[in-house]
Amino acid sequence: MTETLGFYGRNSVKKDGQNPSDLSLLRFIRAELTRGYFLEHNEAKYTERRERVYTCMRIPRELEKLMIFGFFLCLDAFLYVFTLLPLRVLLALVRLLTLPCCGLRGSRLLQPAQVCDILKGFILILCYFMMHYVDYSMMYHLIRGQSVIKLYLIYNMLEVADRLFSSFGQDILDALYWTATEPKERKRAHIGVIPHFFMAVLYVFLHAILIMVQATTLNVAFNSHNKSLLTIMMSNNFVEIKGSVFKKFGKNNLFQMSNSDIKERFTNYVLLLIVCLRNMEQFSWNPDHLWVLFPDVCMVIASEIAVDVVKHAFITKFNDITADVYSEYRASLAFDLVSSRQKNAYTDYSDSVSRRMGFIPLPLAVLVSLLFANRVVTSSVKIQGALSAACVLLFYLGMVTLKVLNSVVLLGKSCLYVKEADMEEKLFERPPTAPPSRAGSKSKCKLTAPPVLSEFSTEECPTASVTSQPVCREEDPNLQPPLGESVQLLPTP
Repeated sequence: MTETLGFYGRNSVKKDGQNPSDLSLLRFIRAELTRGYFLEHNEAKYTERRERVYTCMRIPRELEKLMIFGFFLCLDAFLYVFTLLPLRVLLALVRLLTLPCCGLRGSRLLQPAQVCDILKGFILILCYFMMHYVDYSMMYHLIRGQSVIKLYLIYNMLEVADRLFSSFGQDILDALYWTATEPKERKRAHIGVIPHFFMAVLYVFLHAILIMVQATTLNVAFNSHNKSLLTIMMSNNFVEIKGSVFKKFGKNNLFQMSNSDIKERFTNYVLLLIVCLRNMEQFSWNPDHLWVLFPDVCMVIASEIAVDVVKHAFITKFNDITADVYSEYRASLAFDLVSSRQKNAYTDYSDSVSRRMGFIPLPLAVLVSLLFANRVVTSSVKIQGALSAACVLLFYLGMVTLKVLNSVVLLGKSCLYVKEADMEEKLFERPPTAPPSRAGSKSKCKLTAPPVLSEFSTEECPTASVTSQPVCREEDPNLQPPLGESVQLLPTP
């Protein structure tokens, strides 16, 4: 730079009899007008900046692929409650009633999966009848009489409470399932099956009421004249960007956030469906009113998608995470699905989705069944007698067909994703089995992880908790891995 301005040419300027200050000013102006620079001298930095731009451009497509796959996973777990779970409960009850006739062949009256199915069925039935004592009309008018600011605060509080309920609810259900199916020869370290059962019923009932209040608040926002509440509720999504974009995220944290966004999007779609059905019922199923609701529904969905895209795009930019990580997340979810279909699976698929994403279908199923049974069917359908039973049977068969079709497509896609991620060999690894217990043995009972651990383990994800079943084994110091060896973490629910 100093050579360009002529500082090293002062002796030659004096010999020519020229004023050095004038020449320096002219040279400075000429240098400013004609100087250049070479970007290839810092090629790595500019290449990195270009890759960041390309990553932000790829985020919407890769994120939506994950969201769509996760949405259908939640839909499959949700339809399972209405279609296959009643049949499984019926088969378990038939087995329980026919045991005196057939004789007791094994050490268990029922298989652990059948016990869990019966518990789920009784929880759904009890919560369904308990929800009849909740007056929806009084709740609607009570919420409608509040001011806009109060409703905005109520909706925010409901969102936080829903996340807390989802985080702790699956732990309550898992504790019930394990308490009811734990081998009897072990020392009792729990309060009993009946207290756990009533805790699970209370949780599902309270969570269903919370979702009903959310749907009612959203219904009030749709029916308000100036739509101010709906606008404020939509702007609340953009506040989420401020709370998450400028924080440091790792791959595990981003996976947790992605699962939470999938669950939130599916729940919002179900809430929008409930609001539309309630409004269509009030207007005697007039199709013209549906087109009145359609712009608001599209606006809510578009804002949700836009917020998710912007949030994930800037999180990946600030934390130097590539867009290919969403393919890894999708492969991890696919591995959960494929592994739960194996013969030696240690968890049900719907429970695996609940632990991974924090989506618990039981409270939402109670609310939807109550809506269809008490509002849509009884007030809108005027069919009685054998024809009504035939219509119910056809509707059930249609839901079963949709569930089976969705499951087949998901299973095929999941196998493809697992194959692309080179995770096929991990499917054939057997889970650890418990050795037969001996009287008087002093082996310590400790929690063991599943056969394969995920790179995106849910141990760091409080929303998607994993309850590992305790396996009694004697501790052997020779089995401890050396400190210098690295342990590779592989996917599992």
